Parts: sequence; structure tokens; C-alpha cells
Amino acid sequence: MPRAAFVYDDAMSQHVLRPDHPMRPVRLRHTFELLDAYGAFDGRDSLLVAPSLADEASVGEFHSRDYIAAVRTFSLGLTGFQPQRFGFAQGGDNPIYPGMYEAALLSAGATLRAARLVADGEVSAAFNISGGLHHAAARHASGFCVFNDPVIAIKYLLNRGLRVAYVDIDAHHGDGVQDAFYDDPRVLTISVHESGRYLFPGTGFAGETGSGAGVGYAVNLPLYPYTDDEIYLDAFEAIVPPLLEAFHPDVLLTQLGIDSYHTDPLTHLQVTSRGFVAAVARLGGLGYPWLATGGGGYDIGAVARCWTLAYGIMCGADWPDRIPTAAIERLGRNNLRDTEVPEIPDNVRADAKALANESVAAIRAAVFAIHGLTP
Repeated sequence: MPRAAFVYDDAMSQHVLRPDHPMRPVRLRHTFELLDAYGAFDGRDSLLVAPSLADEASVGEFHSRDYIAAVRTFSLGLTGFQPQRFGFAQGGDNPIYPGMYEAALLSAGATLRAARLVADGEVSAAFNISGGLHHAAARHASGFCVFNDPVIAIKYLLNRGLRVAYVDIDAHHGDGVQDAFYDDPRVLTISVHESGRYLFPGTGFAGETGSGAGVGYAVNLPLYPYTDDEIYLDAFEAIVPPLLEAFHPDVLLTQLGIDSYHTDPLTHLQVTSRGFVAAVARLGGLGYPWLATGGGGYDIGAVARCWTLAYGIMCGADWPDRIPTAAIERLGRNNLRDTEVPEIPDNVRADAKALANESVAAIRAAVFAIHGLTP
């Protein structure tokens, strides 16, 4: 059995949200081409899988009928719905563009394909880099996200009787996924992100822990801007593995946004490829059936390198650090892994450490006992 599947088709990278929009789907093609240059799909441990469009019934497990109809209508350039009602504005985060409906269905369909592969036991891990669109709500677009593929996939897995842990390491809070399962103890959502005091969507504080039967099953680890690898990984280790092991999911779904990267133009965390890889490896090392999605990431070269490293963890490959010649010019560097370390003033680092400690303590106090852990 192949260890991992990579779900990709070049159609995923063809659309343009707007010429000046920071979300550039071409980053998906750069990631695929880098993996292909490393021979990632040549061996028995890795399977390259084509996606298909999600059907409307699957999307409708979460999104409302009028919202799905509006997205379809906007995509065709037709009128009949008010864009602002559904979160769309041509100059804003969520512009309308030709083929938007099909692009959103393809991304959701790719995550569903990955979910089926994992749930059926055909692979131990499956990665859809076009997914992880975690901000979309049931009735409106948000934060560059049209259809919320993690929620759609979790609904599919729940319908199969499986319990799901969702871990989101995007720099932005995974608000859409948290909100969808806020009262559902079958889904544990954990989001590690830059604090909403400083970054969109302004949510994800440690006090957000779920409601009703779901109290204790929403976990948020907000971090200070300029948090570096060491502080990030210490906080991650204190919270994420213990809760996952206590919950013991049937499937682990991870959102691996790499806008936490230290040169990302939209965020402020100072994570390098080393910190990202360490977190991803820790998640994979827990041994749960693993469905992985992409997410944010607006430094295009960093996205391709870090997601290439992440897929190496999934399929058990340790790529050489020297980037293949064919990809060097496109990425603008020779090495796959970071060698530079961001310089952070001592006073800023002290503030980052203080907030990380505060967040860890708040989570321990609020939710650890619910999961049988010592606060």
C-alpha cells in the first residue's frame, strides 16, 4: 500500500482571483513541479491522484442552497443575487471571477477524494494542497475562501461514523471550521495562530472552548506577532499532542497553512521551515490516519518549499537540500530548507514568550480536565 497520496491537477492552479490579489493559485503548480523535480511520484510509497469536482449534495452538507446558487450565478457573470449579501466585493478579499464556482468545487472535491482514500485505508496520509479554505461560512465567503473544504470533509467523515480531530496551524484562526462544530464533541478543533488582537479574523482566543456538549472540544492557542520557532514549538508541544492522544481520533485532519512563515507579506509570525517541519512531523508521528490540506501562504517560494517538505514527511522521503536545477530559477534559491534565522529584539521575544505561556495556561485550565488530562 502506498504510504501517501498527493491529490493534484493543474486545473487547480489556473484561476486568478484578481491580478493584484495575494492569493495566487499558481503556488500550487510551483509546489507540484518542485515535488515532481524531486521524483516524489516515482516510487511505490507515493501516489499521484487526480481530483474531481465535489457534487452539490456534499457541498450542501454545510453550505446553504442560496449561497451555492449565488456562487454558481456569480461565476457565470449573471445577476440575480447581491454579492455583498454573500461576502463578495470586487475590490475586497473575496472578488468574483470567471470559473469561481468550478474552482471552489474542484478544491472541495480534492479534499473529499483525499478523505475517501484515508477513510478507506488505501493510504496512511493524503494531501490536498488546494484545500484548507477554513474561513468560509455556511452562507458567505470569507478570507479568500468560497467553499469550506475542511468542514465538508469532516461532515463526510462524520457520516461514516468517524471521530475527527482538526488541527490548524495557519497563521489565521480557523474560524469557519470551529464555528461549524462548536457544539459537537465528535470533532476536536485545535487552532494555533497569530492572536486575533493583531490579525484577521479577530477571533480564536483561548476562552473560546465550545458550547453545550462541545465545551472543551474547541481549543485555541493564540500567539504574539514575531513568535519564533522555539516559542512556537514549545507551546505547540504543550497543547496539541496531549489533547490529540486523549481524544484519539479515527482521522486527523490538518490544515497546513504556511503564512506563519517569517517572510510572509500578510502576517507577523516568525516561523521558519524548521519550525513548520517540526510541527508537521509531530502531527504525522502520532500515527493517526491523516488527511492534510494546504491553506494560507503568500510567499510563493516558501509555500512550495514547505509543502514539499510536508509531503516528504507523509510519504517517508527525505529530500536532498539542494533544489533540483530545473526549479532553482523559479524559486530563487538553491536550498530547500532555511538556513537564516529571523532576528527578533529581546523585548519583543519576551512579549511573545509571555503570551504563549498565558495561552498554554488558559487552555490547560479550561479544557485539559475535560479530556482526562492534568491541568
